[in-house]
Amino acid sequence: MIYKIEWTFRAEISFFEEAQFILQKWNIYEVNKFESLVGDELKRLSINPTIGNFKGDDVYSLSLSEQTTLFYKINKDLSLIELLLFWNNLRNPDDLIKLL
Repeated sequence: MIYKIEWTFRAEISFFEEAQFILQKWNIYEVNKFESLVGDELKRLSINPTIGNFKGDDVYSLSLSEQTTLFYKINKDLSLIELLLFWNNLRNPDDLIKLL
């Protein structure tokens, strides 16, 4: 069964912010690699939604790279994955708790 991927507004904004961070720190080539990586991981996730680590409150995390983690929820009844947030692991973890 393939799960549908749904982006929350916060996920869209945080994805854009992460891409901007990569562009400022490196270059457009690295941004394109990041976008491709995210696309590949979302395909994997849609086939096997539980590949991430369960964090509690129905929230899972999936490490995309050394610097970025994706947080998401699974709705098995609707076969839906709700993307919550792309998190830059260099940020203060206390801020993450507030966002989730």
